[in-house]
Amino acid sequence: MGQSVLEALRGLAFVEGMEPQQVAKLAAMAKEVGFEKDEVIFREGDTGKQFYIVLSGKVALEVRTHKGASRLMTVEEGGELGWSFLLSKTGRHFRARTLDRVRALVFDGAALQKACEEDPLFGYRLTKRVLRVVSDRLEATRLHFLDIGA
Repeated sequence: MGQSVLEALRGLAFVEGMEPQQVAKLAAMAKEVGFEKDEVIFREGDTGKQFYIVLSGKVALEVRTHKGASRLMTVEEGGELGWSFLLSKTGRHFRARTLDRVRALVFDGAALQKACEEDPLFGYRLTKRVLRVVSDRLEATRLHFLDIGA
């Protein structure tokens, strides 16, 4: 499985510009997981520390509103979920629910944090990528609220 995880990572935009040994370090902290259609990966407020990269399928990122769940965006192949692993006591900001069968890589957030502390260059490169994810989520949230007229 380790080699297939490494091969899967090498094909993702998330690792573009990383050194081969940094990609290998990420691969060593990952495993492949699967989810069925309409399965909740995590809920808003959960304190799980996993980080995911979607390999196939689609995942809806949703927030609770007074009218029920509202989809902010859809994460597709190559997209990331669970960036809050970098923050120590922060709960999830969204609910992640599969729209079809999903294959993903899951990373243990504590192991990622430790690797970032032990290797500052790795940590810097990983943090830059995660900040891109955060920026994308902020933009999706902004557009969502403009769209609904809030």
